[in-house]
Amino acid sequence: MNSVDSFPRGSNFHGPLGAHHKLEALPWSLPRPVVSVRGRLVGEDQPVFVIAEIGINHNGSLELCHQLIEGAFRAGCDAVKFQKRTPELCVPLEQWDVQRDTPWGRMSYIDYKRRTEFGVREYAAIDQQCQALGMMWFASAWDEPSVDFLQRFAPPCYKAASASLTDLSLLRAMKATGVPLMISTGMSTTEEIANAVSEVGTRDLMIAHSTSTYPCPTEELNLRMVRTLSRDYPTCPVGYSGHESGFTTTCVAVALGATFVERHITLDRKMWGTDHSASIEVASLGDLVEQIRQVEGAVGDGVKRVYDSEIPIQKKLRRVASERPGAR
Repeated sequence: MNSVDSFPRGSNFHGPLGAHHKLEALPWSLPRPVVSVRGRLVGEDQPVFVIAEIGINHNGSLELCHQLIEGAFRAGCDAVKFQKRTPELCVPLEQWDVQRDTPWGRMSYIDYKRRTEFGVREYAAIDQQCQALGMMWFASAWDEPSVDFLQRFAPPCYKAASASLTDLSLLRAMKATGVPLMISTGMSTTEEIANAVSEVGTRDLMIAHSTSTYPCPTEELNLRMVRTLSRDYPTCPVGYSGHESGFTTTCVAVALGATFVERHITLDRKMWGTDHSASIEVASLGDLVEQIRQVEGAVGDGVKRVYDSEIPIQKKLRRVASERPGAR
């Protein structure tokens, strides 16, 4: 159980833990930051949970979506993720009639959003494909009717996009489903993050560091926030939702302690659409997954030891055998 609700009475735990808190002095230990997502443990001492964010990069095409799911599966990702909206609720009224050039011709913005939104038929096909592959799928719900829509497919968890972090009623709706909740923290202040966490509690909560720029310049990634969030919310698995180009910085996030990683994927970064340029092409997605696995293996446990492979080198190169300080 990863909840402050389980802390002993009198422990006086109130929100984020800052650097001034001395955890080592507490007479009780914090729950380990691990959450079970349909039996797959996510968190401390677990393999990094790799999420391929398809989002809206299917461009309203089920065939394109099937190709992206297959690519994520072959690359070794643990899950694919989508975005579900009710356009009439999520598009501001003043933007409805704004004209936009699209692959389907010039149309109003609201018609474009309707054109690219998947319904029951498409999500049923997604569910069938993922079940056949043995791969999890879930979605970020952008409004409460979308939560109700997704519930018919019994997702293993929900995601709150960075834009939804301050929508407390939506957070409550996702939390009320009883499955784990993942929140992204881009475009948000420390206080807004704390308010969201306070609203839903830390039980079965995963927190993703993110910067909401597409694509994100390297100097704005602020990857040390992975450690900051881990310090402030020590009972929650902390991960990274990246929108940068390339692999290196995502691997750095893993080295800094990210327990799950989410990256947008596409068939071609030059495709039409807002998120493709900040995505990883499925042809190279397997390379990212492999590098993440190498990094998590290289990080180790921080316990100093002499490896068997070092012994022959030690015997060959060390002139003075180990002795105690001051010994004669």
